[in-house]
Amino acid sequence: MVIEFLKKYIFTRYDTPRAIISDGGKHFCNRQFEQLLKYRAYWAMKQLNMNLKVTGEKRLLQLNELDELRMKAYENSKLIKECKRWHDLHIQRRNFEVGQKVLLYNSMLKLFPGKLRSRWSGPYTVTKVLPYGAIQVSHETKGTFTVNGQMLKHYWGGDFSKQKSTVQLGMPN
Repeated sequence: MVIEFLKKYIFTRYDTPRAIISDGGKHFCNRQFEQLLKYRAYWAMKQLNMNLKVTGEKRLLQLNELDELRMKAYENSKLIKECKRWHDLHIQRRNFEVGQKVLLYNSMLKLFPGKLRSRWSGPYTVTKVLPYGAIQVSHETKGTFTVNGQMLKHYWGGDFSKQKSTVQLGMPN
């Protein structure tokens, strides 16, 4: 009865158990039960160790693939570091001083492009230069706020009109 239960419900669902703890009852202390456990243990060991040579070769192949992946990751990190070094060399260093006029890059126009719209808004006035490239700017109507210094450029012009102007083009002669 116990052997049938083990075969039907335990071995089919959970495979061979590592140990069976019992109360020492007569159903567990017989030759048929011991043979069943030895047989199941034998087949479990045989499945695990089918061919040691093939298993060893497969493991070496996996280790070699892992080593190749590690080398590719190392090469990619070197390439990324070189690209970062090149990019950092080409960043324009801009020094801003308090009271200076600047233009602010409007990154939202990249998402919603207007063909002839300027991506620079302003002019703003620098009110404070903070560490690590942060700049505090102020505007008459928009108030004071902090921006990344890379989003600013120097404003060299005078006042410009915010009104729209229309130019009538005539027919060429």
